[in-house]
Amino acid sequence: MWITIYLTFLIWSGINPKDTLTWLLEVSPAIIGAAIMAFTYNSFRLTPLVYFLILIHCIILMIGGHYTYAEVPLFDQLRETFDLARNNYDKVGHFVQGFVPVLITREIIIRKNIISDRFWQSFFAVSFCLAFSAFYELIEWWVALISEEAAEAFLGTQGYTWDTQSDMGWALFGAVLALLLLSKIHDQQINKLKHI
Repeated sequence: MWITIYLTFLIWSGINPKDTLTWLLEVSPAIIGAAIMAFTYNSFRLTPLVYFLILIHCIILMIGGHYTYAEVPLFDQLRETFDLARNNYDKVGHFVQGFVPVLITREIIIRKNIISDRFWQSFFAVSFCLAFSAFYELIEWWVALISEEAAEAFLGTQGYTWDTQSDMGWALFGAVLALLLLSKIHDQQINKLKHI
């Protein structure tokens, strides 16, 4: 079912996207992630919770790729309804950029016995997500320098001066919230995997 939903959204997102280069840039993390999961499925199977969240993250990337993050229709309607200054779909993407990877990181840390102390597990997982978010902002900057054509659509700043800092803030918020809300159920699923 995961593969069917993933492929359905991937195919849909690739049909007449707003900008083909932007589509490729936005969905490439979902494609790379799926390839890594396929390659490691037998050797390091993740918990159902993490697989579900990865699928949600991929769908968010694909929607952003299809429309560009600055022009997702539902968020255009929200902007008009609530008289917002910009289309904020990119903030959803950056929130999820913290929310999902923090649990992937946490799972690897716990299952590979890298860090045993609970506080340091969480601290490292959040730090990793912040580092990843900052690296992604650097990638956006490099793409903007290389391709002026796709820069505006890929960056999606919409004239907001503090967009980069805000993006990293949303990733931090997502990472912390995921740990607060999902650590208990995540632990239960990790323990079940140990007995398989």
